[in-house]
Amino acid sequence: MRKITIAIDGYSSTGKSTIAKQLAKALGYIYVDTGAMYRAVTLFAMRSEFIGTESSNIEALVKLLPKINLKFVYNETVGFAEMYLNNENVEKEIRTLEVSRNVSQIATIEEVRYKLVEMQKKMGQEKGIVMDGRDIGTVVFPEAELKLFMTASAEKRATRRYKELLDKGDDVTFEEVLKNVEQRDYIDSHREFSPLKLADDAIEFDNSDMGLEEQFERILGYAQRVINKL
Repeated sequence: MRKITIAIDGYSSTGKSTIAKQLAKALGYIYVDTGAMYRAVTLFAMRSEFIGTESSNIEALVKLLPKINLKFVYNETVGFAEMYLNNENVEKEIRTLEVSRNVSQIATIEEVRYKLVEMQKKMGQEKGIVMDGRDIGTVVFPEAELKLFMTASAEKRATRRYKELLDKGDDVTFEEVLKNVEQRDYIDSHREFSPLKLADDAIEFDNSDMGLEEQFERILGYAQRVINKL
């Protein structure tokens, strides 16, 4: 059976990663979370104090981009690949609200996007991949056989994210999370390089009032129909 490329874009906290993982597992495809890559670069910048302080030093970050090594390592215990930054497992660290507050700023940097997009394109050369992010169907894989654009109301997404952070033990308020979701929406949609937008041939998928099982079944159906036509 021929394999396809599946590109999943959309707003933050729409469940892109969850659906993408399920889809990849069901089809026997590789799953790539591009958001984790941008979060890892953000974590590097924060640790180096290039951002997150009173002043930013983006030029210093750009100079050190060749020193940033990113890779996904499959963890059998959790059932998915985790992000490694310079050989350190940073999967937990990159999911904090502090990183979320800064990741959109890093994602606007042209040099960062160029480096990561090139890495992502290489990952998908053999097809059989499910990749989620912000510009997968428009920039990374414009020829993908199946493109999805995930969306939901800001309030619904903030509620999901708030529960996730509480479950991890983070001390946050719903208002903080909602503000972060709205700010990320604006920055992602208005950045100069590779802004978040709906590809002309993408399926817009609003999951505001949809459970995970229903979402998965519908999206798996889309994928199977495309594969069966090959």
